[in-house]
Amino acid sequence: MATAFFRIAPRGWFSFHWGRVKIVILDAYTANPGDLDWDELASLGQLQTYDRTPADLVIKRATDAEIVLTNKTVLSAETIGRLAKLRYIGVLATGYNVVDLGAAETHGIPVTNIPAYSTPAVAQMVFAHVLHLTQHVASHAENVRNGDWANCPDFCFWNEPLTELSDRTFGIIGLGQIGREVADIARAFGMRVIAYNHRPPLDLPNGIEMVGLDEIFAESDILSLHCPLTDANHHLVNAERLEQMKPSALLINTARGPLVDTVALAKALNDSEIAGAGLDVMETEPPPADHPLYTAPNCHITPHIGWATQAARRRLIGTAVENVKAFLEGHPQNVVNADQLA
Repeated sequence: MATAFFRIAPRGWFSFHWGRVKIVILDAYTANPGDLDWDELASLGQLQTYDRTPADLVIKRATDAEIVLTNKTVLSAETIGRLAKLRYIGVLATGYNVVDLGAAETHGIPVTNIPAYSTPAVAQMVFAHVLHLTQHVASHAENVRNGDWANCPDFCFWNEPLTELSDRTFGIIGLGQIGREVADIARAFGMRVIAYNHRPPLDLPNGIEMVGLDEIFAESDILSLHCPLTDANHHLVNAERLEQMKPSALLINTARGPLVDTVALAKALNDSEIAGAGLDVMETEPPPADHPLYTAPNCHITPHIGWATQAARRRLIGTAVENVKAFLEGHPQNVVNADQLA
């Protein structure tokens, strides 16, 4: 049986015997509610999966595991410090803020993520929201179901303004893989595409104009967020920025909830400072039942599903397996704390 040896301070020398290493998934249900399988991962070791793990059971469930995978279950500094056998943390997502990277560094534990798996799915969700806000398909279909068309004296009717995308300005904040795919789709609709990135891209795709933050908020007819969440851009979209936007503008957020001050957004929608918003992420998930955006006009919220097509989740699981294999072979990949461990 193959054995991999590593030296990761300060927990010292250790070895992995393929097939014997214990692997625990703390919250397997979201990535795989039963329409996929974990067979490839199970072939690498002794796999234990939990649909969900409350905070008070994390240590108990992971205590004997060398490898722990998590999606949204938090691995705090205290938890990492108490898991003496832990040698690897795999995040089943692109964002990895649920793991205390400093604590992982202290214990010499690599933390990996799953980059780029959801790009087509999230870009599709962006335009699901855009088209919903500009064509009002659901509302018109409901009118038809309620008999409004049957009782109409004309051959057609509409109850909301219908907006053509061609020649409108589509603004993108964050020109990573998803931002670039969204730009391609916007250009296919005949839109002018402007973008802001925290650092100038080395290779600017054709047809994208780089602008400053003030310009992108002021000029966009549709503004879509695609940047990671950092301390610097928390509440990037706030009351001041919303005042800069056109009264006819639409805001789309499929990136990270805390990029938007949702209380300020609710006020802006109620005061008609902007025309509408499509959100797939919120500051707190799930949001409280009395959240002010629930009653804000022309605000449509989906429950963080932009990433969740079966095809995207299959890619996620495949990359998770490859990440674990690479670690067991002694050359971890997609390590998000590589600089800290160097």
